Amino acid sequence: MNNIVIDRQAAINEPSLPTLEQLTHWVSCVFSHHPDDERRELTIRFVDEAESQALNRDYRGKDKPTNVLSFPFENPPGVSLPLLGDLVICHAVVTLEANEQQKCLEHHYAHMVVHGTLHLMGYDHVEEQEAERMEQLERELLATLDIADPYHE
Repeated sequence: MNNIVIDRQAAINEPSLPTLEQLTHWVSCVFSHHPDDERRELTIRFVDEAESQALNRDYRGKDKPTNVLSFPFENPPGVSLPLLGDLVICHAVVTLEANEQQKCLEHHYAHMVVHGTLHLMGYDHVEEQEAERMEQLERELLATLDIADPYHE
């Protein structure tokens, strides 16, 4: 899967952010389950709580920071581009969740990237049946990365 293009953006100065190599590995895992999807370009932006909260408020109506936001790219009519979309990940929220859930930060980041990338590909968890399907796929994909079930209590 060497045709993946990730624009890694860090709007914060934090040494524990995932590397481009890690991001590519995690996104490749998702693409391996969707080999026919030709949209292989995405942006992953790491932000602070203020930027996450502003985006979450403006686009989802929720006035608080969140772990990951997904913004799928919609091709204009008649134009085909390989862009999948953008992920915006709040480092502070991901770190807090990893600590609270007693998870390895790297593993929680991998989960957020897999989860967000699936959203970009059209998966959702609004309805219970959709949530079960998406969560099961996340479990399977993360298992291939030797990461434990993120939904296990």
